[in-house]
Amino acid sequence: VLYVFGREAIDVDDCVSKFRELFSDPTCRVLLISDVIYYHIQDEIVEILKSTHVNLVAAEIDSKLTETFPAGCACSQSEGSKMKYFGRIFSLPDEKSLHDYAVFFIGREGPVLVNFMMALNKSSFSSYDPVTRMGRRETLDVNRALMKRYYLIQKAKDANVVGIIVGTLGIGDYLGILDRVKEIIKKAGKKSYTFVVGKLNPAKLANFMEIDVYVLIAAPENSLVDSKEFYRPILTPFEIEIACLKSRDWTGEYFTDFRELLPGAARHVDLANEPEPQSEPEYSLITGELRSLHIPEKGPPEKSTEIAVRSKLDVATIEPGGTRFLSSRSWQGLEPRLGETDVVKAKEGRRGIAIAYEDEPTS
Repeated sequence: VLYVFGREAIDVDDCVSKFRELFSDPTCRVLLISDVIYYHIQDEIVEILKSTHVNLVAAEIDSKLTETFPAGCACSQSEGSKMKYFGRIFSLPDEKSLHDYAVFFIGREGPVLVNFMMALNKSSFSSYDPVTRMGRRETLDVNRALMKRYYLIQKAKDANVVGIIVGTLGIGDYLGILDRVKEIIKKAGKKSYTFVVGKLNPAKLANFMEIDVYVLIAAPENSLVDSKEFYRPILTPFEIEIACLKSRDWTGEYFTDFRELLPGAARHVDLANEPEPQSEPEYSLITGELRSLHIPEKGPPEKSTEIAVRSKLDVATIEPGGTRFLSSRSWQGLEPRLGETDVVKAKEGRRGIAIAYEDEPTS
């Protein structure tokens, strides 16, 4: 795989000056993270800052597979003093974690910064925008953002039908997480349907009104979707695990990279150890009512030796539940009517704008 990163211009002296204004204490522990388009100048910035801030740790972009983190390895596993988050490797001193550091981000506000703020929600964040040449302390209310995501988790607990959106086919292990999400939803007694779409928009997903919530399988930078414009909420695989698995608790930790959930990862939960769902209804924090659990039946149906009247030998057509449901819709989309519509020559239509066509009399 060949990675090609852009090289945007940056004022190194101004960036260093803004850093020292934000972190006046030379003994403070700071993680320096650069967006990929500014990574080419990071070493020069670090070399200047190391003269005053000895506890500075710079993130290295993992642009090639290494022995420390082989292919298929989970993103946040640690080996020695190294940790990896979102394709970046952090070399930390012994007995230190990423949450012990403040973060200085070089780049524009966007998905990369938001992902790090959600994942390292116990750390304070500052940023430098090379375009506007402004340094600031980030004021995103992470706790409020996490509560919004927790609200979506509660919506998923009430859902009966879950739509799985495959938003990427190019990232590794997407088939593994797809199978895992399907199994989790089935264990929770819910139905699932899989959709392969390109760019998400409200009009596409509004065609499926039967879906209660969606789960998006995508790259980490595209997993967090603000679904306020969508008809149904859109969750991440991590959030659907919290909603469906008793062994996955909400602790405030947050992951947008689904590879954190796969076997071999530090945050993986073995489905074999998942307790059986209980038949007692649960209290819904959304509706304020009791919700019944749709527990899937196990084993073959019970056999009976009772005499039954033989029915007529009619041929039956077996269809999936989803197909039968869609066929009963009053609106099924535009009818092509192939071969039933006469072919006519195109003719010139009306001219003008809707408020005043040329063939309409003027007042």
